[in-house]
Amino acid sequence: MIWHLWHTRSMGTMIARPQDSTRYPPFSNWSTLLPLTEQDIVEKLRKVNDPELHRDLVSLDMVKKVVCDGGHVEVTVELTTPACPMKAQIENDVKSAIGELGDDVADIKVNFTANVRAGSGAAAAKNNPLPDVKHIVAVGAGKGGVGKSTIAVNTAVGLARAGASVGLLDGDIYGPSLPTMLGIHGQEITAEDDKMLPFVVHGIKAMTIGALTGAEKPLIWRGPMAHGAFRDLATRTLWGPLDYLIIDLPPGTGDVPLTMSQLLPLTGAVVVCTPQRVAQDDARRAVRMFQQLNVDVLGIIENMSYFIGDDGKEYDIFGRGGAQVMAAEMDVPYLGGVPINMRLRVNSDQGNPTANFEDDAQLGAELEVVIKNLAGRISVHVMSEQHQQPTISISE
Repeated sequence: MIWHLWHTRSMGTMIARPQDSTRYPPFSNWSTLLPLTEQDIVEKLRKVNDPELHRDLVSLDMVKKVVCDGGHVEVTVELTTPACPMKAQIENDVKSAIGELGDDVADIKVNFTANVRAGSGAAAAKNNPLPDVKHIVAVGAGKGGVGKSTIAVNTAVGLARAGASVGLLDGDIYGPSLPTMLGIHGQEITAEDDKMLPFVVHGIKAMTIGALTGAEKPLIWRGPMAHGAFRDLATRTLWGPLDYLIIDLPPGTGDVPLTMSQLLPLTGAVVVCTPQRVAQDDARRAVRMFQQLNVDVLGIIENMSYFIGDDGKEYDIFGRGGAQVMAAEMDVPYLGGVPINMRLRVNSDQGNPTANFEDDAQLGAELEVVIKNLAGRISVHVMSEQHQQPTISISE
């Protein structure tokens, strides 16, 4: 009798069967002689790429658990951020790949966990005065009045709502906005072991020099004083372990951004811009400043992008899309636009940013798009392993 060798599904094992098909079932049925295994599932998942990182889930160590009980399959995927913008696509791709196993699979369940991965740069590990903070992200702008603090506050709150551990540092030494926007006016800073305890509010940890000065007291400081104040706020605050520390910078390219770049190993920076040309001109300078300091520009956000009237019509008051065009011209990612929204202004004045996500579904969705895009860019930055300590070159 003539025998042939056939590959089984599991691990390429060879089995033999006779050529006489009248006495033995077709080969397609023979493959079911061995039950579906976890290894079968893992091999299928090697074909599923993370849409942003462009590597398969297995090599990225994102597949944390595979359970195969008969035809019932359960997979646990660990995302690189709880605010992953591609979660739905990853779930669909996983189910599609496993579904290729055909009738052996009765149902598929995909579970998600998240672990924000820190940068792997040696400089960050050696020089970071905040070793328990995985990512430090600066939010800057070339000029004032573009909503930089609004974006910083809502980014921090949005990341925390997604499940991340987040801190927010009010680095705008000359015009701190956090006491108003977080509703912490009148609250005093407390200390522990020569460290300042941050305010815990709206799901985040926050620190602002506005809590150390009077509400109407002007801070008329020269460069060294501003440098010292920022350093103390950043390094003498008891932040504890954080996934993200968002820093709200003062406008422009002055002392505080330079101090920050020398002091802290930044994951990257976000530049906020409104659509009109005069705002773009200054935003370009902010982008170039970060690039000159070797700080990765994670993206540009267009604030006050448009206005939706009571009639439901969208009005491009400042010329919608200008920041997106600028981002394309400068080869910088565009993270999205946030429209003019009266509720956003009211909630900011009342110190209740949480309401932006809970009381207005459209506003919350618009903010979450920007936040998820930023979180995705941070993950891409980490996996590219291009993190480097910012350096400054000063010429007379």
